[in-house]
Amino acid sequence: MSVVPRPDLVVGEDGRARCAWGARDPEYLRYHDEEWGVPQHDPVRLFEKLCLEGFQAGLSWITILRRRTAFREVFHGFDPDRVAAMDHADVERLLGDARIIRHRGKIEAAIGNARVTRELDPPLDRLLWSFAPEPRDERPTSFAEVPATTPESTALSRELRRRGYRFVGPTTMYALMQACGMVDDHLEGCWRAGRGDAPTG
Repeated sequence: MSVVPRPDLVVGEDGRARCAWGARDPEYLRYHDEEWGVPQHDPVRLFEKLCLEGFQAGLSWITILRRRTAFREVFHGFDPDRVAAMDHADVERLLGDARIIRHRGKIEAAIGNARVTRELDPPLDRLLWSFAPEPRDERPTSFAEVPATTPESTALSRELRRRGYRFVGPTTMYALMQACGMVDDHLEGCWRAGRGDAPTG
């Protein structure tokens, strides 16, 4: 989510100010309001985010969001045990499925990452959250102030690669941190800023 249109805050029809990237497309708006920056600890959902951030590399996040239902279907809800059991025939089948991103390396990485996840000690949620940074003293006022990588995302990337994960570069891992609420990069003035997992209604 590093490319954000200007202005950086947009007031919607409901009167709420939002980060501009989350204000113009209905799917982005729902994701911005309900998911992005909300702390996530469920290990299956974290594995899903890890996989989908990998599939997003080189693409826009809306491309992934619009295909997420299909991704969940073909990857068995991102249950690591079921994904780990997928084989070459599954890879070839998915390469023919136009509903998802048909990239052999990313598909194979998701399966391989599931196998690593299944053997992790500590479990994935504890491992990922152990790299969560301390909250910033000041909230960003524009996306020019939001980094693409941080020392924590670089360290997380290094550790995941050491354990055998793929498509987990520092930029991808910072996007993961934003997505699962390890950092809250909603801009100052955004109605979701600082709300954590508060109800969105």
